[in-house]
Parts: sequence; C-alpha cells; structure tokens
Amino acid sequence: MNAIIGGYDFSEETVLVAGLGVSGRSVVAVLKEHGVRVVSVDQRNPEADLSSFDDIDWESITLVVTSPGFPPQTAFLQTAATRHIPVWSEVEFAWRTRVAYAGSESPAPWIGITGTNGKTTTTEMVAAIMKTAGRRFPAVGNIGEPVSASVQDSGNEGYCVELSSFALHFTQTMHLDVAVWMNVAADHLDWHGGFENYAADKAKVFTGARRAIIFNADDPVVSRHAAEASVSKGCLKVGFTLASPAEGQIGIENGWIRDRSPLSAHLPQVEEGKLVRLTDLGNLSEPDGTVYPHLLDDAMAAAAACVAFDIPVADIRAALATFSLDAHRIQCVETYAPTEHAEPIRFIDDSKATNAHATLASLSSFKKKSVVWIAGGLAKGARFDDLVEKEKDVIKAVVLIGKDPEPFTEALAAYAPDIPVTRIDPANNQTVMERAIDAAMDHAQSGDVILLAPAAASMDQFHSYEDRGNVFAERARAWVKQHA
Repeated sequence: MNAIIGGYDFSEETVLVAGLGVSGRSVVAVLKEHGVRVVSVDQRNPEADLSSFDDIDWESITLVVTSPGFPPQTAFLQTAATRHIPVWSEVEFAWRTRVAYAGSESPAPWIGITGTNGKTTTTEMVAAIMKTAGRRFPAVGNIGEPVSASVQDSGNEGYCVELSSFALHFTQTMHLDVAVWMNVAADHLDWHGGFENYAADKAKVFTGARRAIIFNADDPVVSRHAAEASVSKGCLKVGFTLASPAEGQIGIENGWIRDRSPLSAHLPQVEEGKLVRLTDLGNLSEPDGTVYPHLLDDAMAAAAACVAFDIPVADIRAALATFSLDAHRIQCVETYAPTEHAEPIRFIDDSKATNAHATLASLSSFKKKSVVWIAGGLAKGARFDDLVEKEKDVIKAVVLIGKDPEPFTEALAAYAPDIPVTRIDPANNQTVMERAIDAAMDHAQSGDVILLAPAAASMDQFHSYEDRGNVFAERARAWVKQHA
C-alpha cells in the first residue's frame, strides 16, 4: 500500500499518535488508510494500542503526533525531544499531508485564525462568507471536521482553520495564505510556561504568510508581533481597529467598516472602501443597534480575510447580515418585563466566556450599572483584578457561583468594594443556578441584564460550559414563568 500521503512519504516512519481524542483518531485513520505503521497510546481509551506511556518502544518510533492535551513538559514529549524524534501537532500533520485541489497541482490554501478569544466566531464568519460566495472553504480545526481528515478531500477549494496555541506550539512548516490574530491575554500559561511563550506560539500563525496577515491593531502585543513577523514577499500587513482607521488599516468610520488598507485594491467599484454598514449587523447587536465591540472585531477580521481572497463585497455583506452566533455566546435566552410598559430585564448566556479576557469583552458591551453579573467557577490560578477594575462601572451587583471564589472576592474587595456581592453556597450543584438567578433578580430592575459570563471553567459544578449555559437558560425561563 502507498505510504505517501499528500506530499509526505511515510514509508520509513513508525508514528506514535498520543491521545485518541477527535484529532488523534483522525490522524490514526488517515495513517492506517495508507498503510503507515502507527502506534496509538491513550491511558483512558481501550481502543489504543498502548494504555501506558511506559510501554512505548522508543527504539521503533520515528515521529510523534501529539494531542493538544499534553503540555510540552510532559514526560513522553521530553523523551521524544531527548531522542531527537520530531513532534507534530495534528495541524502540522495536516499541513504536510494535504492533497492537491482538484484540477490543480497545488494544495488548497488555508486561512488560519487564532486568538485568546474570538477565533471560533471569526472562523465561522469566514466560512459563512465563503459559502455565500459559492466557495468550498469548510471551517475545520477546533471546530467542524478534524483538519487532518478534511485536507484529504480534493474537492475543497480551501480551509478556514481555527488554530489554538496548543496546536501552533508543535506546528513548524505551515505557511498560511491569510493569517488572522484576534487578540492575546493571559491564558493557558501553565501549558506554555508563561505569557511570553504563549504569545510566541500564537505569533507562529504569521510565519511565512503569503497574501496577508490580519491583526488587532488595538492590541499592543499582537501589533508588535505583526510588525516583527517574517512573511513572504508581497504579503500585506493589515491592522483592524475599533477606531477610525489610519492609512493601512481597517476600522470604523461614519457607521461603516471602512478599508483604508492596501486590500482596498481588491475592492473595485466599492465607494471609499466601505465594506459593511454597521446597521446591517443586527444579529451581532444590542437591541438599540449597538454592535458588540468584540463581535465587531470578529466581523472586521473576517471581512478583511475574505477581501484578501477577492471575495465580492456583496457576498461579505450578505453573509455578515445573516450571521448568527452559536449558543452560549452573548445569547439572550429570556426576557422579563416587571410591568406592562417597562423595558425588559434580559437574561444573557455568555457561558463560553471562560476567562477574564472574554468576560471583559462581554461586560464592556453593556451600559453603566446595568449588569448583574453571575461569575465564578474554577479560576485555575487566574486573577481578576484588571477585569474588575476596568468594568466596575458596568457592574451593578455580583452573584458568585463556583467552588473557587477567592480570586473574585479579593478583586472585588480591592477594586469595587461598593458593589454588592452574593455568594451562592456551592454545596448543592443541582440547585446552584436556580439560587443564583433568584439572587440576581433581587438586584435587577427594568432595563438591566442578568449576565452569565463566568470568567472561569465550569467543571466544578457542571459538565461543561454548554451544560452551564443550558441550565442557566432553563432556570431563567422557569423563573419568568413562575413570576409571569
């Protein structure tokens, strides 16, 4: 059987696949389909060839493809490094094994998107625009089909690839056609060994980029890495900003996403670089028409990436005008009007805001003293001082859930001592959200928002952030029904 996959010859390789999650199973399937010698190891999956890393025969292994669940300091990865055995992410495997697009001698191009927050939504926006334009560019990576499986389909014209910092760490040869970096904030620092390492792994998205790098000009760390990035000759560097754009940027001007960058050369017959009218982004907006700032960042980045691929502006506008967010992303799940003509209280599920940076973006979307904030969970060593200090004027009251309250209570005591805080007894996981909503409604008045944006992981009291958001929605609806 032919052991050549895409452009890579595996005939002399014995590949250790570490971890049989979604990506690991995909890599194993592709390797076995082509007759490559493969050994899988997973301590919790009985389908693996080995259940212990102690049983690896290192003398036979020539390549490791690792799951993002294993930090670089994990013992078996250290052993591989000592033995000078290459270690790849699934993304690196996919890049090296991608097949040519039908009718072409070259593999299909990639648009890669990374960021501490916003990468999923931006990836989905790019894919939606491509679909509207009649282009086959599926969303893959952390979302959709595993990228290692998708790149074996010669019918795909390209790929919208969500790229985590974990995957980028073990990715060495990828050169994207368009690279997008949304933002960076302290996250996963234990995995990467500090913020500088984390940012440096994110910055690998720019290396060798061919058409354009799209970056957050309002983020000084991202901007610095963009300025220093080593890209291919002719690759454009385009910053996006929530301010009025300077020359070379995309930004907001007179109610439009406006392009003042070199990308505007791709926009024939578009008046003054006007890409998208803000009033057409209704699904990304508050009831008064104000577009959520972090979602406006996502829309600008997605539009810029597609302009770089010569996608007609009419298709960009049409796709973004109808784009809807996935569940648990700043989603209004219920409303309650205290009186017949009163402005309703809204219950907003942003359970996917599992770190301080995402929660800051969420809180900053609302007006002053309008948010009863349901926060808490597993902080995992994070601090919330900067979040509370920046958003204290928005927060009306705080309801704390979770079994790790100290980082929240300490930040609130230091930077917002006048904000009332209700601590929900963590003893009963089954009723924690019901009690949290009862407490939140004690503070809410007409026009306020009950915002679940926990800034922490969910596994102390819920199965996942999805479960946490679902329970919030269920209990909010039950509360409204009871008080109708």
